Amino acid sequence: MVNFKQARWNEPIVFELGHKGRRGHIVPQVEESIKRNVGDVEALLPKNMRRKKLPRLPELSEVEAVRHFTRLSQMNYGVDLGLYPLGSCTMKYNPKINDLLASLPSLTKLHPYQDETTAQGVLEILSTLSAWLAEITGTHEVSLQPAAGAQGEFLGALIMRAFHKFNGTLSERTEIIIPDSAHGTNPASAAMAGFNVTIVPSDRTGCLDIDGLKSAVSDRTAGLMLTNPNTLGIFEEKIEEIADIVHDAGGLLYYDGANLNAILGKARPGDMGFDIVHINIHKTFGTPHGGGGPGAGPVGVSEELEKFLPVPRITFDGEKYHLSYEKPHSVGKIGCFHGNVAVLLRAYAYILSLGAEGLKEAAEISVLNANYLLKKINEIGAYELPYDSKRPRKHECVFSTKPFLKGQGIRAIDISKRILDFGVHAPTIYFPLIVEESLMIEPTESFEKEELDRYVEVLQKIADEAKEDPDAIFRAPQNTSVTRLDEVKASHPKSMLLRWKIHPREDGCIAKEFNDRADGK
Repeated sequence: MVNFKQARWNEPIVFELGHKGRRGHIVPQVEESIKRNVGDVEALLPKNMRRKKLPRLPELSEVEAVRHFTRLSQMNYGVDLGLYPLGSCTMKYNPKINDLLASLPSLTKLHPYQDETTAQGVLEILSTLSAWLAEITGTHEVSLQPAAGAQGEFLGALIMRAFHKFNGTLSERTEIIIPDSAHGTNPASAAMAGFNVTIVPSDRTGCLDIDGLKSAVSDRTAGLMLTNPNTLGIFEEKIEEIADIVHDAGGLLYYDGANLNAILGKARPGDMGFDIVHINIHKTFGTPHGGGGPGAGPVGVSEELEKFLPVPRITFDGEKYHLSYEKPHSVGKIGCFHGNVAVLLRAYAYILSLGAEGLKEAAEISVLNANYLLKKINEIGAYELPYDSKRPRKHECVFSTKPFLKGQGIRAIDISKRILDFGVHAPTIYFPLIVEESLMIEPTESFEKEELDRYVEVLQKIADEAKEDPDAIFRAPQNTSVTRLDEVKASHPKSMLLRWKIHPREDGCIAKEFNDRADGK
């Protein structure tokens, strides 16, 4: 077992570092040529937009700033350090070439309000990316506007609403059907769009129960939201029958793209019968993920639904690209400007670098890695595999830690905390909700066999400790920069400090509201 101990720095907040008058930068002077042309530069700013006083900023040298943020990074964990197998979140490695290309000055210096005639290059890239995503998903046209998968879901539900309103049936089509294994954002998105939610159970194989679906569909059905493979990592083999049931009832079929990474180049949601598809760019195409964003959740639709997509739409007249607002049936804007362009540029670079065969290989390796872990963890004999244990999974596998709970009172969260002590990240826990005490593991294609073997070794070690030294699990984590939190207190709103209030101090830095709060004052 590899020794691991995460760095622990007694690191102050950045405002508590430095000293009044200390600087780590030189503010550039306005060039003389600009002064000659425009005169008083400051006078160009409207008076109501000028600062009354300079903002309070940390006053520290460059080396202090570098040390501060380096230390913080050493207290953290990310995909560049090792395996990050969050099931359903697809935390894959982010190629650095994508970051480099997305940070080119010719792209970063563009302004979203500048005239379209001066932004032809980026409009061409976005138009091309949209066409690629339509081809990958088997849809007719794709909007890049949504800033995340959940916003893509919301757009999908709004498109369902617009479709039924256009057909004069919205007053009757009030329900969206969702499986019990769905991501929690599915029912939330449906409810936000004004629909009632009907839940359909999974069958004994972990797939959508067909008889349950038949009982749920009716004249009230607006559509079904489904992901395939589902959150158990199981491919819905009866997807064509499911599509027929929903369509025959007059509803639409919506694809939650959280698990698209498993089928890239192998199968397309549009070919399965899905009318609306969202794509988690930050899960599938190697862009940054986590920490609150930014993300991107493009939505593709069938030809019949194209008229409902958000505006503006990028069009091409054979010579130039244009931003078109002439879409009378559009649901309107769903996000600012053209989406999270920097993230979309990274996805464009990812697809361009891999090509069709590379994307297909990425899916194949992600499925191979998941099934390798499935087999190896199953061989340990301590973790329970629910729902047809002999059936191969796709991109992820879900185990239950119920045997530990029955034997030693050890829960999934205890095991996850202990995993951190070995220098690898814990999987998603307690999801999907249909698996009790679940560990949801998705290795992606980014990690080599040796890293997967080390993960199995960690789970074997914990299984042994559960019998021989369970206190080691209950005390965990011990080797991380932050040890075990009080889960209830940490999630209580009165325990959270969501802002920093600046107070004057003699040396120009800060007085410590944060420390006072931490001390209970």
